[in-house]
Amino acid sequence: MRLKAKGKDGMAGGDMTPMIDIVFQLIAFFMVLVNFSEADQNKLIHLPSSELAKPAEVPLKKTITLQVTRQGKVIYGGKQLEVSQSRAELGGVLAKEREYMKNSGEKTSDATIVIRADGGAKMGVIQKIITICQDNYFEKFVFKAKQEKKKS
Repeated sequence: MRLKAKGKDGMAGGDMTPMIDIVFQLIAFFMVLVNFSEADQNKLIHLPSSELAKPAEVPLKKTITLQVTRQGKVIYGGKQLEVSQSRAELGGVLAKEREYMKNSGEKTSDATIVIRADGGAKMGVIQKIITICQDNYFEKFVFKAKQEKKKS
C-alpha cells in the first residue's frame, strides 16, 4: 500500500481555531482582572510616604475601600461625596453593605475598612469617616501609604 503526501513538504496541517479561541479568552480574562485591581485606586489620591508602611502579611478577606481627596471629598464606588453630605450618604452606603453582609451570613467584624487618604487630607475628615464606619458597626481599619525606600 502506498501513501500520498498531504502537502508539498509532506506534513499535515492542524486546525488553529481552538487555540486562537483560547488565546482570546485569556486576553479577555486578564483585561477584566486588571480593571478590577484598578477600581480600588484613584488618580486624585496621592498617598503619603512612610518608612513604616509595609504590605499586609495575610490577604484581607472582605474589604471596603474609602478614598479621601485633598479637598476632603470621600470617593466610594466611583461616587464623590462632599464632607457635609458624607454622613448621610456614606452612612447609607455602609448600612447597605452591612445589610448585604448580614444576608450573606458574614459579620461586620470580619470586614476591614481600607482608607486611602491623600497626603494633604485633613485628619478631622478622616476621623469623621471612622466615626461613620463605627456607627455602622465596622471595627477594623487599614490606612494605605507608599512604602518609602530606606536610604543606605
